[in-house]
Amino acid sequence: MSDIKPKAVAATPTGKSGKPYNPLKWHRKDTVWMLSLFGTAVGAGVLFLPIDAGSAGGIGLLFMALISYPMAYFAHLALSRFVLSADRLDDDITDVVEQRFGFNFGMVFTILYFIETCITLLVYAISITNTVESFIGNQLHLPVPPRWLLSLILITILVGIASLGIDVITKVVSSLVYPVIIVLVLFSIYLIPKWNMSMVTSFPKTSNGGFNVGALLQNLWLLIPVMTFAFDHSAIVSSFSVAERKEYGDDEVHLKIRQILRWGELLMVGVVMFFVISCDLSLSPADLALAKSQNVSILTYIANKSDVPFISWVAPIISFIAIAKSFLGNYSGTKEGLGGIIRKVASKMNRTVPKRGLMIFISCFVFLIDWLIAWANPSVMDLLETMVGPIIAFILFLMPMYAIHKVPSLKKYAGKISNVFIVIIGLIGVSAIFYNIVRLF
Repeated sequence: MSDIKPKAVAATPTGKSGKPYNPLKWHRKDTVWMLSLFGTAVGAGVLFLPIDAGSAGGIGLLFMALISYPMAYFAHLALSRFVLSADRLDDDITDVVEQRFGFNFGMVFTILYFIETCITLLVYAISITNTVESFIGNQLHLPVPPRWLLSLILITILVGIASLGIDVITKVVSSLVYPVIIVLVLFSIYLIPKWNMSMVTSFPKTSNGGFNVGALLQNLWLLIPVMTFAFDHSAIVSSFSVAERKEYGDDEVHLKIRQILRWGELLMVGVVMFFVISCDLSLSPADLALAKSQNVSILTYIANKSDVPFISWVAPIISFIAIAKSFLGNYSGTKEGLGGIIRKVASKMNRTVPKRGLMIFISCFVFLIDWLIAWANPSVMDLLETMVGPIIAFILFLMPMYAIHKVPSLKKYAGKISNVFIVIIGLIGVSAIFYNIVRLF
C-alpha cells in the first residue's frame, strides 16, 4: 500500500435546497446572475456609446477596445470584494461603507451612491420616453401623445415592476437579456456590408484642417465617463455579492464571484464592442453628430434613417427592451441608496423606519422624479459625460481602491498592477465632472 495520504477535501457549501455546491462548477443560477449583470449594464449607455466613441474617430474605437475588459472586470471585482468584507450577511454596500469609514463618510458615500443610481434612472426614463415617442411618430405614423402622458404611462409600468422585489427583477432582466444579445449581434452583422472607412480615417481637425491634438484628448477624456456608465453594473453588484455570500459562505464566495464576473464581463464587452464598432463603421461622423443633437439612441437614429422596414421596426423595439431592463436592474441600487440615507438619519434620531413604509416611499419618490425629468427631456449625453459617469467612477473605481489600503481584511489585494490602472481610469473619469465648469471660463 502507498504511504501517501489523500489530501483533505474542503467541505462543499450547500444551497437553500441542502444539495452541495462546488464553487467552481457552473450552475444554472450562475447563468441567471451573469445575464443579470449583463442586463443591468447593457442599456441606454451602450446605445449612446457609439455616438460618443465616434467623436474621437478610429483612435477612439481602438482606445475602447484596449481598455474595456480590464476596466470593467477589475473595477467590479474590487467593488464586490469590498461588499463581501461586510460584518453581517445582509449588509449592503451602504452599510459596509459606514462600518469601514464611519458614519460621516458613510453618509456622504450613500448620498453619492443614491445620486448616481438616481440620475442613471433618469437617463433611462428620458431615453425610453424618446424611444417610444419616436417609434409612435416614425414607425407607427400615429399622433404622438403629449409627452407628460406618455412618460407618465411608461414610468408607472417600470416602477410598478421594479417594486415587486429583487427576485422578480433578476428574473425579468435575465429573461430579457437573450433577445437583446441576439438582436444586437444580428444587427451588428447586418450592418457589416454598410461599413466604410469614413469613421476610421476621421479625426478632430483644426480650423486649418490639420490634426487637432487638443480636441482628440478632450474627446477621449469625455469618452471615459460614458464608457464607465455603459459598462457599469455596480447597482446590482451589491445584491449579487450579498446573495452569493449567503449561498457559498466567506471561504468559497470569492471563487464564485470571480468566475461569474470573468464570464459576465467577457460577454458584455464582446457584444458591446462588436455593436459599437459595427454602428460607427456604418455611419459617418455627420450622422453621429446629428444623433447626438436629436437626443436619441443609436438604434433609434438608425431605425429612422433606414429604408428597410424590418430594421426600422426591430431597432426601436430592441432599444426599448434594452433600456427597460437596465432601468429595472438599476432600481435596486436607487432603493439601497435612498433607503440607506433614511435609515442612517433615523438611526441618529434613535428611530426605526417600517420596512413596508420605506419601500412605498422609495417607489413614490422614484416614480415622481423620473416622470418629471422624462417629461422635461434634458440632454442624455450631458448627463452621462459630466454627472453620471464621474460619480460612477468615484464609487466603482476610487472608493474600492482606497478601501484596499485602509481595510485590514482587504490589504491582501494591495500592490497589484491592476489597481494602478483602475485608479488612473477613475481619476480621469472623476475629473470629467469639471468639464462644464471649465467651459464656463
